[in-house]
Amino acid sequence: MIIQDNVIKEYLKNIYFICGTPCGGKTTISRVISKKYGIPVYDIDEAFDGHQAKSDPAFQPTMNKNFRDADEFFGRSVEEYKSWLLTNTREQLDFVLMDLIRLSQNGKILCDCHLTLEQAEHITDRAHIAFLMKEPKNLVDEYCNRADHQGFSDFIHSATDFEAARATCNETLMSLNTKFYQDVHASDYFWLERDDRRTVDETATLVAKHFGFVEPASIVKVERGTPLAEEFLHFVENCSWTEVRDHIAGLVRDWKFTDWETMFAAIIDGKIVGMASLLKTDYYPLPEIFPWVSCVFVEKEFRGNHISGKLIDAANHYAKEQGFTKTYIPTEYTGLYERYGYEYIKDIVNYGGGTDRLYVKTL
Repeated sequence: MIIQDNVIKEYLKNIYFICGTPCGGKTTISRVISKKYGIPVYDIDEAFDGHQAKSDPAFQPTMNKNFRDADEFFGRSVEEYKSWLLTNTREQLDFVLMDLIRLSQNGKILCDCHLTLEQAEHITDRAHIAFLMKEPKNLVDEYCNRADHQGFSDFIHSATDFEAARATCNETLMSLNTKFYQDVHASDYFWLERDDRRTVDETATLVAKHFGFVEPASIVKVERGTPLAEEFLHFVENCSWTEVRDHIAGLVRDWKFTDWETMFAAIIDGKIVGMASLLKTDYYPLPEIFPWVSCVFVEKEFRGNHISGKLIDAANHYAKEQGFTKTYIPTEYTGLYERYGYEYIKDIVNYGGGTDRLYVKTL
């Protein structure tokens, strides 16, 4: 079966690949970006054992090749070792792509992986891949000195002649990565050379900027009579949610909130980009049901950054502080609020005569 490149790219549109040479910083930078932006990391090295268990020697012979010990593994010629590494990666790539398609349906995924320029050209766009590079010299010692590579360090040190094993591994990695290193530098792909004068956070920021990731939003409760309340009113009056903005603006302008009712603002770089509320009543003749998490909205250009989830979490945290054990959300959609822990109760009729779905979450 042949799947065309445009199909693969469409189904991988939520994947952001961090690739490069060994010791270029792929794993470290992936984890830093993941923590800062709340995007899960998929590490193909960690997934290898699971893929190997699913593989078939008839179709993935290299993945299923077993070695008696380190002497046999590192006793191969450089060309044999290099061929094994390349073929092993190519065979695993089918499993990787299937995993990524499955995992990325509901949001962004960072992929810490090994891709050649040719493979990258077939499966992703240039805006979705970053290469982190280190000149491929004497990589074994640096690789072995990392805590997360202790298994490999123990394995190579178990060789009868460690120095010979290290020399073979270094020569193989040098041979495998020298042309790749040169080709990436000569390409129009985004790449960064490892530079100890640049901090890990600075490198992560450069990669995130290339990917177009926005700074994480802060969620702030809007207090009456504050400068934030004035900014919030301006945001509501000019937001793109035309169907309800006049109603919400009226609530905020006259501050028609009682007791614990309030609004929340999502702020990025000092700019309000989204909102949510916690209200006693909503657009439904159901006074016995409250509190409502309502007015959940994020401007279009900031969607896809988990801001809605943060707004809902903030409203629920506040509701729990007020002594509530449940919150309710009405919606016309199926499969949207389930991802935030809400469960469907029943259909309800709004004041306009339309039917919506009522969801509840236990806090």
